[in-house]
Amino acid sequence: MAKVMIVDDAVFMRTMIRHIVTEMGHEVVAEAPNGAEAVKLYTECRPDVVTMDITMPDMNGITAVTHIIEFDPAARIIMCSAMGQHRMVLDAIQAGAKDFIVKPLIKHRVMESIQNVLGQRM
Repeated sequence: MAKVMIVDDAVFMRTMIRHIVTEMGHEVVAEAPNGAEAVKLYTECRPDVVTMDITMPDMNGITAVTHIIEFDPAARIIMCSAMGQHRMVLDAIQAGAKDFIVKPLIKHRVMESIQNVLGQRM
């Protein structure tokens, strides 16, 4: 069972991802509505996987990924965003994200992504 942190400014998106994660048998150890809170919670909870929205208030997801990777270069972060443009994908991967999922989220794609990133360092 992996520990998962969910980061998204939309409560309904966090709820949707939480349902998928728990259905997979993993534990949601933290949720954050913005990147600044995500960075703080990551250092406290040390989750195995993070799902991270890109567009959020206070600190966007790409900046948050950069800070988390500075703290833990082995962090496994999956970016989730409605903005699936090529540039956003490249920015997310260059910042240290391990995968990128485009919203609206498709359950099997979320599950596949989580399984893939967990396989990268387990």
